[in-house]
Amino acid sequence: MDNKRILIVEDEFIIADVLANILRSSGHYVCGIADSVKEALELITEFKPEFVLLDIYLKGKLTGIDLAHRLSEMNIPFIYISANSNQKVLDAAKTTNPYGFVIKPFRDKDVLTALDIAVYRHGQLLENGSTKTAQLQKKAAEILAKGQSWELKMLQIAKVLQPLLPFEYLSIGLKQEETNAFYELGFNRVGFDEYQVIGVNELMVITRHKQLELAGLKLNDPNSDMTTWYDGNELDELLRTPSLKRIITDTYHLHSHLCWPIAAGDEKLVYFNFYSRRSDAYQADHLLLCEKFQPVLNSFVEKVYRLPDSPLVSETRNYSIKNHSQRADGVSPFQGIIGNSHLLLTVFDQVMQVARADTSVLILGESGTGKEKIAERIHSLSLRKDKPFIRINCAALPTSLIDSELFGHEKGAFTGAHERKIGKFEQAHTGTIFLDEIGELPLESQSKLLRVLQEKEIERIGGRTTIKTDVRIIAATNRDLTKEVAEGRFRLDLFYRINVFPIVMPPLRERKEDLADLANHFLNIYSRKIGKTVRAITPQVLEKA
Repeated sequence: MDNKRILIVEDEFIIADVLANILRSSGHYVCGIADSVKEALELITEFKPEFVLLDIYLKGKLTGIDLAHRLSEMNIPFIYISANSNQKVLDAAKTTNPYGFVIKPFRDKDVLTALDIAVYRHGQLLENGSTKTAQLQKKAAEILAKGQSWELKMLQIAKVLQPLLPFEYLSIGLKQEETNAFYELGFNRVGFDEYQVIGVNELMVITRHKQLELAGLKLNDPNSDMTTWYDGNELDELLRTPSLKRIITDTYHLHSHLCWPIAAGDEKLVYFNFYSRRSDAYQADHLLLCEKFQPVLNSFVEKVYRLPDSPLVSETRNYSIKNHSQRADGVSPFQGIIGNSHLLLTVFDQVMQVARADTSVLILGESGTGKEKIAERIHSLSLRKDKPFIRINCAALPTSLIDSELFGHEKGAFTGAHERKIGKFEQAHTGTIFLDEIGELPLESQSKLLRVLQEKEIERIGGRTTIKTDVRIIAATNRDLTKEVAEGRFRLDLFYRINVFPIVMPPLRERKEDLADLANHFLNIYSRKIGKTVRAITPQVLEKA
């Protein structure tokens, strides 16, 4: 691990001094020690630390959690170091997306291991961010080169943005300055790669407003010259007066909003208005993504803005395209997973976002929500798709055989070891290992697993040599790992090592709009099995579900 410039924010001098000595002895540069949020911000401005070690309770009214929100906005990674490990504190701390959590009292090794993991996780995120920007630039160039209409070019760039800035509805248009001219282009998501294109004519039919009325409503739209987002309560407060945004959110049941102004030339701003049905869909991380993508989108929009068929610079009226856009090959990478609810589509977007990276993935969710199916899709869409995909159910492993199953053993290593056994990690070399129900592993095995993930090498039981492994980790659990950590049943350092990219699988009770598709799917299966033709389930039955 490279030496880092680190700020310590701790109100107990003795602990701060111990931390400073641990860090300095490992070659890191401690750029300052602060005991309050105010002093910390001053030192951040002066020294620009690369990492922050942060206590939760500090001098003054503001806490470490308050500072953590500021650090997230400044894109400075941080680790909590606190004596408070109860569930309430962990829940509050978790909302700030820390890179680690060290519980007092701590050993030198605890601090350095947490920092090592934090550096790894931050590096993964930076690498992914650079990769995403490069991919966006490449896709934007490809879209511009295609002989498509203005609307379809905008649709294509919206599809590229979907996994990064998730939306159920996206509207694109200039700020309304008068009622004589009106244009608003919308994309309503109706499937994984399927969008209803909402032009002016469609908008008039859907909202039952004439064009002049829509223009008047759009004049009331709150817009910002800076990228910003609004969660559920903030959005309700923002849209208290009648406006086009209010009409759109009410019509499509949308509960959060991200507004992203893009420079288009002629001193004009084209507004990309993202909406989601989730009230917490947008966070500070999305603003950082927008900042990274801004130059690429500015260039793209400026070129598309000036196309001959661009309604934003022409005198075209009621210009719209009446179609649904679907995948060109008609095949979804999620074929076999039934449902088009926004919660399930969010999972699909996350899979598409992380699949081609080597990032560790943690799939969370209740039993029966499809965690293994999602793990399979991540592997099949990854660059390792032609390599092994090894599944292991941690809950089904006898405690005495866990090490042998995971890491293998040599002949004669223990009673009954009549021949060499190749463990799951060795079998998965160059591919992916899926650790299902990882929350069931005993603490001793968790410690050994952490070492394998850190060192990227294993030793067979009874062996004398280390074996290098190149394995991508996908883990899954139906347990609340933050609660397991708080109660001492799951290692904190292992949690932060595997929780680089979490995906939460929603239970069926939260995506009831998928019930009809699921019911019809199983109806067709069992109709064939019993040799009877049952055409459909009545709407009355589905309404009672």
